Amino acid sequence: MSVGGNESYGRKAFKRSKAHFADRITADGRDGRPVASGRYRLVVSRACPWASRALVSRRLLGLEDALSLAVADPIQDDRSWRFTLDPDGRDPVLGIRYLSEAYDRRETGYPGGVSVPAIVDVPSGKLVTNDYQQITLDLATEWSGLHREGAPDLYPEALRDEIDTVMADVYEDVNNGVYRAGFATDQEEYEGACAAVFRRLELLAVRLSGQRYLVGDTITEADIRLFTTLVRFDAVYHGHFKCNRWKLTEQQVLWAYVRDLYQTPGFGDTVDFDHIKRHYYQVHSGINPTGIVPHGPDLSGWLTPHHREELGGRPFGDGTPPGPVPAAEEVPARGRP
Repeated sequence: MSVGGNESYGRKAFKRSKAHFADRITADGRDGRPVASGRYRLVVSRACPWASRALVSRRLLGLEDALSLAVADPIQDDRSWRFTLDPDGRDPVLGIRYLSEAYDRRETGYPGGVSVPAIVDVPSGKLVTNDYQQITLDLATEWSGLHREGAPDLYPEALRDEIDTVMADVYEDVNNGVYRAGFATDQEEYEGACAAVFRRLELLAVRLSGQRYLVGDTITEADIRLFTTLVRFDAVYHGHFKCNRWKLTEQQVLWAYVRDLYQTPGFGDTVDFDHIKRHYYQVHSGINPTGIVPHGPDLSGWLTPHHREELGGRPFGDGTPPGPVPAAEEVPARGRP
């Protein structure tokens, strides 16, 4: 099963492939897909860290009305992501039971996995893109004409080289590194991946010990990409993926940093710990054949004071926080602290 981001695993070393469908939705429509309010639908799983990037970006930028949202069931079957959370098991806008139907309308017999995030063209019902690396960058830049008033600049031009460098390291060792450790098929492969995860986390902790955010004094795309892995760390990666050198709650700087983001509007209000835990522990049967979902960890700590504001920084730069979560998109109580 694919958690998102086009992953594959088995007897060979874990490998994450590039997105097969990489059309871009741009302001000038140069790929034939112009930005347009209401034309596209974002399909996510709240379990998936790659899809969660798009959820956070969409909230921070205020694109809820312009880009509608479909949330897939965290538990997949042999046809992958399904819309069993919706009435009659169909997405109410696309009218489909499985995300694979949008893939099939785009390319019959597509050999790759069905992954999230995915953006679907509503009029045709065809998949436009599953390029998890590019989607959020385009939301921040190409969709700017539809941003809310006061939306932050998540990919400021003057800082892009530094943001790109930080994101590349985070991707290799942390975002993808936990998967390389979790799906390792021999001891040496696992130990190498696990060591890289914690080596990078320790370097990030040093970086964040003297500054509130990864790049500059505001939230950027780099923070979003690190957050979606860190928020899952103790719940699934520590135990399920055997990244257990230490828990995030035991690392003072990173635990404070991720709590700061979690308590920032647009971050924690997109996170569903129930979906996260049920997906990883019930779908990855090769790692957890019993399908038992652990009771912990205790989530109450996510709402405790973090004191990161003492480092300064302006979360939204010259902008403002996003408004309340639309009622239809609120995370159920069982998925929150």
